[in-house]
Amino acid sequence: MNHSILIIVFTSYLLGSIPFGYLLVRVFRGLDVREAGSGNIGATNVARTGSKGLAVATLVLDALKGWVAVAHVFHMAAHHPDHLPQLGAHTVYVLAALAALFAIIGHMFPVWLRFKGGKGVATSVGAFLGIAPLAVLVSLAVFVIVVALTRYVSLGSMLAAAIFPPAAWWLKPQTRSAAVALLITASSLLIILRHRDNIRRLVAGNENRLGGGKTGGG
Repeated sequence: MNHSILIIVFTSYLLGSIPFGYLLVRVFRGLDVREAGSGNIGATNVARTGSKGLAVATLVLDALKGWVAVAHVFHMAAHHPDHLPQLGAHTVYVLAALAALFAIIGHMFPVWLRFKGGKGVATSVGAFLGIAPLAVLVSLAVFVIVVALTRYVSLGSMLAAAIFPPAAWWLKPQTRSAAVALLITASSLLIILRHRDNIRRLVAGNENRLGGGKTGGG
């Protein structure tokens, strides 16, 4: 395997695995975010520790690490094109999608926290922004509409993840290759699979709504 691919995979995973939510809560609140709420290290659970500011910071930093992973690939393409493998006209976008996938995997399974991380939504937003920004806007629109209608953040996140691959194919010609589509779809499927507990609660009728309510008898 080309050493540049290994570098992209390794650096993207390490970037994604930086547990900003855990670090921020530990440093500024002296708490372990994994012992609060859902036990997740993402922004939503950080908010449950009582600090909206840290939650916003977590959201931004988690998105930023995904974006940086993808931006690193485009930087390599611009400054070190001879180091990239020859995969055809869509080489750079194949590698960018690969970087996005491993940044998301890093967030979900961080080596620093015994491979127990978050759901990858914010990290995917940042990574996907680097690949197909207009498609991200479509996904965000779906998210806002679904949450506004149902008040289920989890459902909005899953549907936003699901709509991104076809939206990218439609709006970004550079992503119209089997390899890019496969990698992007794999990223979206991972995000949906990480919401499996939410899916069970949605089916059972007791998933938390935005604002604290539930669908069922509580």
